[in-house]
Amino acid sequence: MKLLNFLFILLIILGVISCSEKKEKISIIKEDNLEKQMIEAYNEGLKEFNRGDVFFAAKKFNEVELLYPQSIWAPRSTLMAAYAYYSQLYFMDAIFELERFLDKYKNHPNTDYVYYLIAICHYNQIVDEKKDLGEIIKAKNYFNILIKEFPNTDFAEDAAFKLELIDEILASKELYLANYYLDREKWVPAMNRYKKIINEYDTTIFIEEALYRLVELNYKLGLVDEAKKYSALLGYNYQSSDWYERSYIILNSNYKKIKIKKDLKKQESLLKKLKDLFK
Repeated sequence: MKLLNFLFILLIILGVISCSEKKEKISIIKEDNLEKQMIEAYNEGLKEFNRGDVFFAAKKFNEVELLYPQSIWAPRSTLMAAYAYYSQLYFMDAIFELERFLDKYKNHPNTDYVYYLIAICHYNQIVDEKKDLGEIIKAKNYFNILIKEFPNTDFAEDAAFKLELIDEILASKELYLANYYLDREKWVPAMNRYKKIINEYDTTIFIEEALYRLVELNYKLGLVDEAKKYSALLGYNYQSSDWYERSYIILNSNYKKIKIKKDLKKQESLLKKLKDLFK
């Protein structure tokens, strides 16, 4: 009886050892399969990306991250999924992947590229100055992050150029609204919009008209000294512009533009004399 009990206990111990060895062997095989599946998924994603099926490509790239999240291929796959969407102008899907990347891989060496691509996705959704400012503001914020955090990169250089274009759009928006108020004789909101252009977008092409409108409005409201101040500013910086001449006319009612009159008969006579010299 004791012998039977001993044999029974021995069988249990051997069974436990066998199960643990079996589990360990299965785990090793599973790990090998995961790496193989990851490589296959990544290659399949590249293949579908090159064929133009970006949705299936992105799906395969996301599988790589799920299969092997601790590998170096996980963040690369997320970027590839984002770029696949971006390449076919699916900007919102690309932004989702890129923001997820920033959340999961904060210290990744390609973070500058990620910020740039997010900014470009927002930038490419800008329609015109009359539409919602949401995409313009988001693009501007991300470009500013690039310049601040990664100043010595090509991305920062292009970001600075894009910011100049964005300022032109924002200034155009302010001018559109200011002129809208001006047409409806709402002087105060119009003046506030023109002043915003001067204070925030003084390097844009809209600064000249904004200065002129402030001369016009202040003079209309009897604020002659203010009108002269803006006219002087316009003259100092843009003396050769039509806007300065128009502001000068407002403040100088006796001003008349000097017109050069051409004496055609005299001109023809001189040309004839010149021609005779070569005969």
